[in-house]
Amino acid sequence: MRRLLDKKDREVISLLEADPTLSQREIAEKLGLSQPSVGMRLKKLKESGAISFQVGVDLRKYGLYLAKVEVTTKDPTLVLDFFKHCPYFLNGMAMSGRNNLCLFLMGEDLSSIESIVNSHLRADPKIDQVDFDVIISSTHDLVFPVKMKITKQEKQPCGYGTECADCSYFKADRCLGCPITGQYRGTFWE
Repeated sequence: MRRLLDKKDREVISLLEADPTLSQREIAEKLGLSQPSVGMRLKKLKESGAISFQVGVDLRKYGLYLAKVEVTTKDPTLVLDFFKHCPYFLNGMAMSGRNNLCLFLMGEDLSSIESIVNSHLRADPKIDQVDFDVIISSTHDLVFPVKMKITKQEKQPCGYGTECADCSYFKADRCLGCPITGQYRGTFWE
């Protein structure tokens, strides 16, 4: 059963949206509530899923690019599984409509993101359509959870058959490579 939010719940959420670092005491002072009542509200809001906290990187502050890639494919799950361990992949969503999958990719340079899109999506015969858009600006911070812990492996986690050193994009300095394989020329995951 879905829990209804009352006026105080909405005020708590609004305060946390503006400043997620506020303490229970600070929220209580701003709303004229006791700290224990704010603590109980926060507990209920977390348990119901009305609020959650996620740590991420503000992409703009680190000079990273964000791309939205919409895809038409007969098997969105297969594409999501392919990318789920890729450090460049932030999130993916199944959608209704002509394009039935939306992927968010980030990178230090646009050419690396483009090479991922070209070699892993546009070259895939199971994918009918790819729309690649770069996010230029946003109203709010561009904070996304980013895979920071990279465990080196011989093979790419996506299972892509070509090593970076053999890839035409990598050879032409149009891709920084995969940080997981150690064939990476960037600085973000060093």
